[in-house]
Amino acid sequence: MGSKIVFTLTGTDRVGIVEEITGSLLKLGGNIETSRMARLGGEFAVLLLVDLPAGKNEELKQTMAGLTALGYKVTTTPTDFNYAQRHAGWLPFRIEIHGADHEGIVHRIAHTLAQKGINIESMETGNSRAPNSGCLLFTMKALVLAPPDLEEQNLRKELEAAGQEQHIDIFLTATDFPA
Repeated sequence: MGSKIVFTLTGTDRVGIVEEITGSLLKLGGNIETSRMARLGGEFAVLLLVDLPAGKNEELKQTMAGLTALGYKVTTTPTDFNYAQRHAGWLPFRIEIHGADHEGIVHRIAHTLAQKGINIESMETGNSRAPNSGCLLFTMKALVLAPPDLEEQNLRKELEAAGQEQHIDIFLTATDFPA
C-alpha cells in the first residue's frame, strides 16, 4: 500500500518548473491526485496531493534534495485519510466576494468563518483594476464546510455584517461539492 503526501514547492518563476517537478515525482511512480499552482509575484508556488508507492521514502528525500539544490524550497507532509469521515454531514457552501480592495478583508472573513466553526476547503483571492476608475478591486472565491447544526440564515446574517463592515459584497450559495 502506498502513501499520500502533500508536496509543496516554491521557487523563482521560470519556464519548465512544472515539467521538472512532475517528472521528478513520476520517476518515483508518484501520481498527482490534486494540484494547485500559481505564479505569485516573481515566485512560482506548487501544492500537490501525491500518491506514492510504498517504500519510496528514501528516493523522495533524494528527489527533494535535488530540487532544493536547484534553489527550490520543498516540503512534504503525510496526509490524514479520515478527513471525509470527520466531516460527514457538514454543509458545503460557496462564498464570493467583490469590492474595493483594502487591507484586512481576508482576515475579517476568515475570522467570521472560524467563529462559526466553518472549515475553509479552498480559497482564491485576487485583484484587478476597475476599467473606468482604475480603482483596485478585490475578488474572493471560497468553498467552505459548515457544521451540520449551523443555520444557513445565521451564517448569512454574520457574513452580511462582515460585508457591511468591510464595504464589500458577499454572496453565499449552498452547493454540492464533495467533502
